[in-house]
Amino acid sequence: MESVAYIELESKFEDLVKIRRDLHMYPELSFKEERTPRIIANFLRECGLEVRTGVGGRGVTALLRGAKPGKTVALRADFDALPIQDEKAVPYKSKIPGVMHACGHDVHTASLLGTAYALSKVKEHLQGNVLFIHQFAEEVIPGGAKAMIADGCLNDVDVIYGAHVSSALPVGQVHFKEKFMMAAGDKFKILIKGKGGHGSMPHLAVDPVFIGSQIVMNIQQITSSRINTIDPVVITVCSFEGSSSFNIIPDQVILSGTVRTFSAEARDLAKKHIRKIAEAVCSGAEAECEMTYEYGYPSVWNNPEEANRVQRIAEMVVGKENVSEGPLLMAMEDFSYYLKEKPGAFFNVGGMNSDIQAVYPHHHPKFDVDEMSILLTGKMFISLVFNYFSSQDQKIGD
Repeated sequence: MESVAYIELESKFEDLVKIRRDLHMYPELSFKEERTPRIIANFLRECGLEVRTGVGGRGVTALLRGAKPGKTVALRADFDALPIQDEKAVPYKSKIPGVMHACGHDVHTASLLGTAYALSKVKEHLQGNVLFIHQFAEEVIPGGAKAMIADGCLNDVDVIYGAHVSSALPVGQVHFKEKFMMAAGDKFKILIKGKGGHGSMPHLAVDPVFIGSQIVMNIQQITSSRINTIDPVVITVCSFEGSSSFNIIPDQVILSGTVRTFSAEARDLAKKHIRKIAEAVCSGAEAECEMTYEYGYPSVWNNPEEANRVQRIAEMVVGKENVSEGPLLMAMEDFSYYLKEKPGAFFNVGGMNSDIQAVYPHHHPKFDVDEMSILLTGKMFISLVFNYFSSQDQKIGD
């Protein structure tokens, strides 16, 4: 029945592209999604699924009950956009100033809708249930996954899978990863309070710009000398806010940045040493500092058995030569919350195609992907569902 589901998915491809492009033209920022979840819910209702809206806030779930009893497989896609101006020269360019789908969440949504449509056409052959999770606000901490889980979206779920299209991976290829795949992501802010003054008389001031610069430089040694070098860590100061005048020393500046880690130990050490450095530098310069540290998403850890299933399915869908183990990624993803609750796996699907200029990195103003990735992701999901049900049936038989 997988082949029949594939045919149903392919028959819907033009409609899925239209949906993707519509979402691309009318993107919505995290926690502000209104139109997008309505479109998703209406499509899923037309597929005859049991739809629930407002899950965790703005999420949508839809349950497809198979004709035969069995386990429940969850499939997840996110649907929020980013505060970036779309600079692509394409007919489906964003019509919302300063907002665009620069990470592929519109493609994820179309892929999961196509999967729901295809599987609804063969539900009499399903040996269990499929829950489709359409998640809001992946891009902004605290994210939507945590709230949807608290609202019961994983109740009765046995396994969960998610996919992310990648403009760094050629279309037609799939990356899987066992265990750690993506980093935990935290953010910090350091307020440095000095004493302002005139740029010509720095000796009468306590210069927070100079102090902040020392902190930035000293923070760089944390990863090389304070944390085990075989434990990947990234600490980056991304913002330095101070005076806007060339000749005025401000009273205060604000540093803000991000920490990316995999282990809990590295995460705690990074936080500890950032604080110690900031306090020590400020104390030595007779300044004050206030630091806030916000824990973001945990690291994405794929269940080895389910990651291996993704590998096997990918080799069947795109061919063994197009499947490989992906690298550790320092990006973060709140799919990690689902994986803390249920076994499952997250994987990357290729969307790069230089012929259509789909080569720009994620979060770039010209980001785009090959829409054939919609079909590829859908086929991966379809086969994962059938394979999981089949494996459970074999266990019962054993």
